[in-house]
Amino acid sequence: MSIDRRTLIGGAVGLTLAGVAKAQTGPTPYVAGTGTAAWPPREHFKLWPGSPPGAPTPLPSNDFTVNGSFKELWLRGVSEPMVGVYRPARPDGRAVLSIAGGGYGFVSIENEGVDVAKALTPYGITVFVLAYRLPGEGWANRADVPLQDAQRAMRLIRANAGKYGIDPFRLGICGFSAGGHLGGMLAVGHDDPVYQAVDAADVQPARPAYAGLVYPVMSFATAGLNSRSSGMLLGDNQDPALIARYTPLARISAEAPPIFLVHAFDDGTVPIQQSLATIEACHAAKVPVEAHLFEKGGHGFGALHPPIDSPARTWTETFARWTAKR
Repeated sequence: MSIDRRTLIGGAVGLTLAGVAKAQTGPTPYVAGTGTAAWPPREHFKLWPGSPPGAPTPLPSNDFTVNGSFKELWLRGVSEPMVGVYRPARPDGRAVLSIAGGGYGFVSIENEGVDVAKALTPYGITVFVLAYRLPGEGWANRADVPLQDAQRAMRLIRANAGKYGIDPFRLGICGFSAGGHLGGMLAVGHDDPVYQAVDAADVQPARPAYAGLVYPVMSFATAGLNSRSSGMLLGDNQDPALIARYTPLARISAEAPPIFLVHAFDDGTVPIQQSLATIEACHAAKVPVEAHLFEKGGHGFGALHPPIDSPARTWTETFARWTAKR
């Protein structure tokens, strides 16, 4: 029996495929060309010229599987973090770095990455999909690992803006769940010194021009019992200073970029209070904020899977129109 990701955010779940007995459960190994999203796409780039910072020995091995009722591709064991590039037919200079969630235990690269590109490229937006490393897979300074990759991705995209036909000042982000936490950290911690510069691209700013945050984790203290992001990111390290540094909600200031929020009241994994508190923090800091809060949607609906009867199905169009004003 398949279990929807919206009810279990932290682990692999069952999937029944044609030709496999219905009684068989567990994730299905990913095989390119079998109907799910291809990863990596034809156009992509790696984030680091050599081994990423804090690389363990041996490196994690790729563990890509198809999971859940959406039959979506999940990544684990990312040893070579990279960015997939999705170009629109008629680019208008806007660009978005899409950051998938997965509770920092996997990367929901299809539902909250590749599908985001499908939804946003028709509006002229070039979409970059981030496959980042997971903190619990042996890397040194585990809490910094996802932010290292996210900062580096933003800097490389800006350094190569001409190649991709984008305006570096119109590069924003769209993060989901734990990826919303990582997106929130880019918004407030884009200058945090989490890695040593490796080449000329690292002089570029990592600050997003705007931040789309979809059912985001903004504070571990109130993230809810069903969110595993805190434990997966921090491990056993409960240093108050580290927790404070990785609480984007508390770090929102006038320097934060404009924020766009999407959340459903019936989210049973990340409570909607995370977004409500973010609205309050943005107002207090005089940061432009727009929020779209829906009665139904649950958690993990991504770009293409809100309930058929929910107005949440239009959020990507609204987000695209909002980015045009930034």
